[in-house]
Amino acid sequence: MTKLFTRFAFLFLFLPFLPPLQAAQDETNSAAIRAILQERIDKNKKSVGIVVGLIDKSGSRVVGYGKLNKDRVQEPDGNTVFEIGSITKVFTAILLADMVERGEVSLSDPISKFLPKSVKTPTKDGKEITLLHLATHTSGLPRLPDNLDMKNADNPYADYTVAQMYDFLSRHQLTHGIGEKYEYSNYGAGLLGHLLALKAGTDYETLVTKRICAPLKMSSTAIKLSPDMQARLAQGHNEVLRPASNWDIPTLAGAGALRSTANDMLLFLGANLGFTKSALTPVIQKTHATQNSTGRPNLEIALGWHILKKHDSEIIWHNGGTGGYHSFIGFDKSKSLGVVVLSNSTNDIDDIGRHLLNAKFELVKLEPVQERTAIKVDPKIYDAYVGQYELAPGFIFDVIVENNQLMVQLTGQPRFPVFPESETKFFYKVVDAQLTFQKDGNGKVTSLILHQGGRDQTAKKK
Repeated sequence: MTKLFTRFAFLFLFLPFLPPLQAAQDETNSAAIRAILQERIDKNKKSVGIVVGLIDKSGSRVVGYGKLNKDRVQEPDGNTVFEIGSITKVFTAILLADMVERGEVSLSDPISKFLPKSVKTPTKDGKEITLLHLATHTSGLPRLPDNLDMKNADNPYADYTVAQMYDFLSRHQLTHGIGEKYEYSNYGAGLLGHLLALKAGTDYETLVTKRICAPLKMSSTAIKLSPDMQARLAQGHNEVLRPASNWDIPTLAGAGALRSTANDMLLFLGANLGFTKSALTPVIQKTHATQNSTGRPNLEIALGWHILKKHDSEIIWHNGGTGGYHSFIGFDKSKSLGVVVLSNSTNDIDDIGRHLLNAKFELVKLEPVQERTAIKVDPKIYDAYVGQYELAPGFIFDVIVENNQLMVQLTGQPRFPVFPESETKFFYKVVDAQLTFQKDGNGKVTSLILHQGGRDQTAKKK
């Protein structure tokens, strides 16, 4: 999976910890955690504000550092609201498990059972996509639909309609067998949330509130912000810490629409670790069981959750990323330990979460994002760059010119403008990534190089 535009992936990853908390150690441990956050914010310039929540059998605590936004000195805390992105997928999986427990649906139910008759569902080799396939990213559906033609790139899912979701499903041709392999799909998770809400005769947010948040007393987890939650909302920021718009995800809500706080996430972790008992306890536990391999080292997929088996530990986790936020939640049952990390920047903080769960997972060594300035060039030079460039099988950069602006779209992702630093090197403003166009001895453009995350990847022009 290419890492470009991870803000659209509601993506996931991994990280280390200190032994179960003792009262006498609280101040030292909190100071050590605060030092990690301070370095990430003040030295590395990777966020504006970060909150960490930890829970074990002795209780929970929250450590925050930074600011709600660059103009508000207030430090984020356990009540600060963040977008949690793809952690929403875990809630969707719990809804599925709950509806199975109630006898309302079955994991083996084909998705066609819940859709209008006018919607054609893709099949492969006589096999149909089931609810379980959607929950485990084994449906064969892509990460994103090809008709995500947003009106506003800063809020890319806001205009995506149910009609468009149905249109994509009806005409999509699967490229490999259903259930054959893991392929992370925001579209599939969003479709699952939609189907469950249809079956329950309500909307996704109401279903989550009634069946998960209310029983667990999570009063600050929602999609639509109340005035009180709005007042506690941290301003989101992109990779270079410019203010970012909040995302609205009405149709694919089950993939990443929820907002929450560290305090609510600690309640959620407590329920997953079995510290608090409710009617949901057996349902939640069932979502932790391995369903499939992901095809990646040490990583398995459960129902919604991912399971990382490394360094003599088993971490059940998920993360999330939207246009201005990044989140991580994970727990180790053998240690009875859970961690949540919430940041008001899209930069990755998963390593902090993994590190606090198991100290053998090292913190990432980071450098501040370089500020870049666009120069003026003759737009006529863009014509030579127009075309398709293959990064990997199935991943194509489509380069076009639109209103004298060079625009680039990677397969399954939105189209974005890139800005010139020179006549051959361009940069994105939405993500810390750059493109360099290469020419042969005759001046013909032959490839582009993607520079991102310390790596250079070449895509040849088709």
